[in-house]
Amino acid sequence: MKRFSLLAMLILGSSAIARADEGMWTYNNFPKDKVKAKYGFEPSDAWLDHVRLASVRFNNGGSASFVSPNLVMTNHHVGADCIHKLSSAGKDYFADGFYAKTADEEAKCPDLEINVLVGIDDVTAQVMAAKKPKMTQAQVNQAQKEVMSRIEKDCATKTGQRCDVVQLYQGAVFNLYKYKKYTDVRLVFSPEFAIAFFGGDPDNFTFPRFDLDISFFRIYENGKPIEVEHYLAWAKTGAKDGDLVFVSGNPGSTGRLLTLAQLEFSRDVQYPFTLERLAEWQKMLESYSARGAEQARQAKEDLFTVENSLKAIRGSQAGLLDDKLMDAKAAQEKQMRADVAALEPTPEHKALASAWDDVAKAVASSRPYYKRLAVLESLPARESHMLSIARTILRLTEEKAKPSEKRLREYRDSALPSLEQQLYSPAPVYPEFEEAQLAFYLEFLSRSLGATDPVVKAVLGGKTPAEVAKAAIAGSKLKDPAARKALVKEGVTQSKDPLIALARALDPESRKLRKKYEDEVESVSKDAGGRIARAQFEATKGATYPDATFTLRLSYGQVKGYTENRKKIRWSTDFKGLYGKATGHDPYKLPDRWVSAKKKVKPNVAMDFVSTNDIIGGNSGSPIFNKAGELVGIIFDGNIQSLPNRFVYTEEQARAISVSSQGILEALKSVYGATELVGELQAAAVRHAGARMPARAGQP
Repeated sequence: MKRFSLLAMLILGSSAIARADEGMWTYNNFPKDKVKAKYGFEPSDAWLDHVRLASVRFNNGGSASFVSPNLVMTNHHVGADCIHKLSSAGKDYFADGFYAKTADEEAKCPDLEINVLVGIDDVTAQVMAAKKPKMTQAQVNQAQKEVMSRIEKDCATKTGQRCDVVQLYQGAVFNLYKYKKYTDVRLVFSPEFAIAFFGGDPDNFTFPRFDLDISFFRIYENGKPIEVEHYLAWAKTGAKDGDLVFVSGNPGSTGRLLTLAQLEFSRDVQYPFTLERLAEWQKMLESYSARGAEQARQAKEDLFTVENSLKAIRGSQAGLLDDKLMDAKAAQEKQMRADVAALEPTPEHKALASAWDDVAKAVASSRPYYKRLAVLESLPARESHMLSIARTILRLTEEKAKPSEKRLREYRDSALPSLEQQLYSPAPVYPEFEEAQLAFYLEFLSRSLGATDPVVKAVLGGKTPAEVAKAAIAGSKLKDPAARKALVKEGVTQSKDPLIALARALDPESRKLRKKYEDEVESVSKDAGGRIARAQFEATKGATYPDATFTLRLSYGQVKGYTENRKKIRWSTDFKGLYGKATGHDPYKLPDRWVSAKKKVKPNVAMDFVSTNDIIGGNSGSPIFNKAGELVGIIFDGNIQSLPNRFVYTEEQARAISVSSQGILEALKSVYGATELVGELQAAAVRHAGARMPARAGQP
């Protein structure tokens, strides 16, 4: 009879194993041998440490990199949250751009946190030890979360760093990620939105592209610019067709290890609901924007985010609606189950054999209440800024009364500094916009749950959503960060703030459904999915990568064009193509300074280019660099063919899209006259060229 170790021969023949340039690899499991076999280059440990420590995560969503000892580069759309919050009716940095020639002119972001990954520890054994005999899966899930919280708290206390236990391979592996955290982040440069997102929504997720989707920030600590050792020097020649290139960033989420039942749930329930809701949100934002120029400015970032999300999810949904993709997944899963059934009937094999059915039953059990859970738990945090603040205050005061490990995960001790930075942000609040957003959410709540629903009755009290929203925003003191701090300190038991009252009416049912989902779906999927992933991991001897978790990953690929509808798509675009596509009308209208600078700009300099690197949302702002560790560009998008890569990687047409490093320099010099910034980048490159890469990388 077959032994469990022989499962390797079976799964290797039936499961999806990384091929071609596939993989968003963790830094502690990077496939050096694969890169060497295909490209003749083997990254050293010192090289990996260097690019890891030069990589940056924007905690509000996105990636970046150090390009000098204290200068960070990311996308305009990643930095947009800060840019928007620094803008005002009289200073619209979205429309006009921003450039600080001196340190005194740099603008401090009100609530931005960036992270640098300085260490990874395997804590799988500690977390798995929480599982005791006769525990239910829900009890195991809770016990493991408690252990994770204790590990994080101990780490943060000892090191002063941000410490997160990250679940990988569907719960088969747990790693402790330790970050150096910076919160004094200042805007140095951002171009106009019109060139950062040239082509607008029609060109989004397409190629050829002509976007300067960049921004620069300087990092301070104790009031002074920091001095990190590890940064990516600007390459002298930029990328060329056929070059080996790497992307280091923080991909948000993928579903390549999900079961067929989980994919079907996304296709039939989750995505249709999300797309419907986003489409309604888009209409609301467009309606609000139509009230006037100032209202349009206030809503611009949210509208961009919604439009981008709609296109991204539609692309992912297209993959799930593709019969070939789903049939291939079904056939793969059927073969794996047959292989497992042929094994010796040991307890381990029986547990593995039941894993797919366990996941299917758990997922099916959530269908009756999924939308209700989303409406009560997810949407308030996403669609109404002030209601989100109120709920955070309500939950924070309740959760802090418990031991850290017994709290909701986002309120554990190690997470509180980041949470409080956001909660007490001095960013401007626009009452008219807040009222419109809250009314929009409350109307959907009433329509989704029904006017006679007890929660709806408690929230609306017989009034219309518009009336409740108007009174709540006008009567709340939570627009003032000082009032938020006072309420957290004093407690909310006696508070009569109308936004706290709304949060209080929503919270009991929301918590109840969240616990039900965590106990009946999350715990089962984690346990059963972990069984499958663990078998695959052992079968491939670690030669697989986990799904994305908004943690640092490294991918490798090649600068390469592709063919679409029998037409060859060149690997890069240039400034000549940009000016050729400009029409003078949105979304192909160039900013005035670009029109004026046309004769100065070198037409043949590469602007954007494509590569086969494996990326997903969250990789926006990631550096793309060569084998010398020199920066050749910055990721800002993928093409439409790359969107189904959320579930299955393909390389034939799917491409990552980057702004060229040479194009960035040309724009800074010839369009913006940013000689100080260009000089800093070039000086950093010279300094880097004169230094040897260390044998052992240190912390920033």
